[in-house]
Amino acid sequence: MTATFPPSTAGPVLFRAGCPHCRTSFELGADELRLAIGGSARTTFYSFTCPECGAAVRKPAGERIVELLTVGGVRTMRLQR
Repeated sequence: MTATFPPSTAGPVLFRAGCPHCRTSFELGADELRLAIGGSARTTFYSFTCPECGAAVRKPAGERIVELLTVGGVRTMRLQR
């Protein structure tokens, strides 16, 4: 996952992602991603629906990905322990 941060006067942030099911790479806006932060690395992940094949995708999110998604405006859900 990578993020493209436009200049401050440009449009929204786009995140580059890939689908493990159909192997397609694409860009998603912050509104197309969800971030869940749990009490451990196993329960912290981001998810999206592949725009090509429609598969629900869930991938682990380390500290750097959490930071990129949060700064980029992705909606975040904190999971209870």
